[in-house]
Amino acid sequence: MPTSSDEILEYINLAAELIRQAKHGVALTGAGISTSSGIPDFRSAGSGLWTRFLPMEVASLEAFRYHPQRFFEWLRPLASHMLNAQPNSAHKSLARLESEGYIKTVITQNIDTLHQRAGSSRVLEVHGTFGTLSCLGCYQQTEITQEILTAYVEKGIIPRCQNCGAILKPDVILFGEQLPAKTWKEARKAVGSCDLLFVIGSSLMVTPIADLPLKAMRKSASLIILNKTDTYLDGQADVVIHRDIAEILPKITQRVLYA
Repeated sequence: MPTSSDEILEYINLAAELIRQAKHGVALTGAGISTSSGIPDFRSAGSGLWTRFLPMEVASLEAFRYHPQRFFEWLRPLASHMLNAQPNSAHKSLARLESEGYIKTVITQNIDTLHQRAGSSRVLEVHGTFGTLSCLGCYQQTEITQEILTAYVEKGIIPRCQNCGAILKPDVILFGEQLPAKTWKEARKAVGSCDLLFVIGSSLMVTPIADLPLKAMRKSASLIILNKTDTYLDGQADVVIHRDIAEILPKITQRVLYA
């Protein structure tokens, strides 16, 4: 594990070399890539969402069905962060790696759409997205508009279907809900085909996403982990860097492109 500046630079160079050598690189991103954009993650001490709320009480499918008001009250501050967030240097660096052909697919646990806004085109949102809403009454899906989002964030107005008046559920995956089948199948296929998996900003604590690196490693893929905290695969990864993602990922990208 690198600690000194020289060791960190060595690991940055090693990560860049693995990315350059890969023919089919895939990135797996979690909440840690978006914290520099002002969106809180889930487990950091003090600021993590799950240090202040019990997931099953506010963000489970059962909780939403029986207490939607509580869910929307919990989601409102997070929605406010997402309303004001902009892609940071890490999102932009990853998009650059994709545009240059080094990363073929971005698999993300995030719902904030920042990868797409940064320029990534092949993004698989395995935990859903806050970009669309689905009606619980007539099942019609709609894009989340600035008008809907602003009314919710600023006034607490819960979005409702214009057709039938039922509550609109954000298309995010709640506890107790299955992952989107098509997206999950594509994610598994991408990982099964890769020769490099770059884990960025994920603690690898949520299954089944946490099992994807094992699938890649069984296919002899290289594994790079860039995350502020430890993961259960640190001991098996080719490169592990525990530093600020928005600082380190641009440096890795620079080495890849301008070695």
